[in-house]
Amino acid sequence: MAARTKTSKDRPSYRCTECGWQTAKWLGRCPECQAWGTVEEYGAPAVRTTAPGRVTSSAVPIGEVDGRQATARSTGVPELDRVLGGGLVPGAVVLLAGEPGVGKSTLLLDVSAKAASEEHRTLYVTGEESASQVRLRADRIGAIDDHLYLAAETDLSAVLGHLDAVKPSLLVLDSVQTVASPEIDGAPGGMAQVREVAGALIRASKERGMSTLLVGHVTKDGAIAGPRLLEHLVDVVLQFEGDRHARLRLVRGVKNRYGTTDEVGCFELHDEGITGLADPSGLFLTRRAEPVPGTCLTVTLEGRRPLVAEVQALTVDSQIPSPRRTTSGLETSRVSMMLAVLEQRGRITALGKRDIYSATVGGVKLSEPAADLAVALALASAASDTPLPKNLVAIGEVGLAGEVRRVTGVQRRLAEAHRLGFTHALVPTDPGRIPAGMKVIEVADMGDALRVLPRSRRREAPRAEEERR
Repeated sequence: MAARTKTSKDRPSYRCTECGWQTAKWLGRCPECQAWGTVEEYGAPAVRTTAPGRVTSSAVPIGEVDGRQATARSTGVPELDRVLGGGLVPGAVVLLAGEPGVGKSTLLLDVSAKAASEEHRTLYVTGEESASQVRLRADRIGAIDDHLYLAAETDLSAVLGHLDAVKPSLLVLDSVQTVASPEIDGAPGGMAQVREVAGALIRASKERGMSTLLVGHVTKDGAIAGPRLLEHLVDVVLQFEGDRHARLRLVRGVKNRYGTTDEVGCFELHDEGITGLADPSGLFLTRRAEPVPGTCLTVTLEGRRPLVAEVQALTVDSQIPSPRRTTSGLETSRVSMMLAVLEQRGRITALGKRDIYSATVGGVKLSEPAADLAVALALASAASDTPLPKNLVAIGEVGLAGEVRRVTGVQRRLAEAHRLGFTHALVPTDPGRIPAGMKVIEVADMGDALRVLPRSRRREAPRAEEERR
């Protein structure tokens, strides 16, 4: 009997679950997308052609499509509505990702209770906690409502069964990595399981017109765990940010099919739960009767929202050959650049051999170049032990040549500073319309900016430094 030859249909094939690249042998790393551990074996499909089939609904001119079915409904949390573009659209699927302990479950439990009503039921499914644990948190934050239903499930079929029984208008799943389908091989949280669970819930949401909020885990690098396909399938991707040691939390829109992605929602996490902050600038300021050396105020843009923040700097004599450079809330590279600009362009030599500490107030992170001028002035003020004038804000990007460059949104920044009572501002040239009653000083380079420091003290600082040497 002749041995059966091995055809191409019998040979195993391998495919990358991230980008779809195919190969005839297994590889640990995909050469196409450079992802590790994503190449899996699958059966080679037969070549087929798809014949035209029956359409579910006939195509109509776009002007005749009823857009009222996609009207957003408020979640009851104004700050979250701001990021979502007005609220939750029926059938929309939202993915909320963030680090452990940042407050994702607390926020969504509060949203579930406030969005629940007699006409719109809410189903909260938890796969990480028991129902009694969620009830304790609900009692603590006041998230109790008769139309909020709670279930603890980790099986996808059971979750779909709850949808048939409750018929909710809003589904909250915490989290998508803890639910698994019995039809798919692999542990919960694996790429195949996450893809299947997300796909099934997205289909259910579109068919029922049900809004869905999915909680997603993040990796140690801060990226959303699971296949990148998950971010493409959902309608909205939100990133929940914040330092667990600070009260401030930010919800930032990364992807939004129903609104802009440059909106940021501000929240304050406390013992009684989490509340939205319509005016969060007070968290980033220290109110003092008299100005203190080494402090400077700036206005940063988080999305389209201007926030007044305070930059602090402290310089002390170093006890080691290599002086320390410590930052908190600021980028170390930009602080180092400002130190070099001050020494070379501003002729401030008192910073080279001193320990320098720089930080922000309230846990806010300043990464945009518009804070460069405030950082430089705070460092110069700390070096000369001279406070900046009271009620002064500094806005501008500083280049390596010492020039102060223009930044976006100067008028919005000045309007926010004027609203909070600041009367003086240092800005790049040609700032546009200036709020009435506010004195704006246009600076072209660091030499012009350093003139706001009292001249006598500014001259004494390098001399005193030389005498100590």
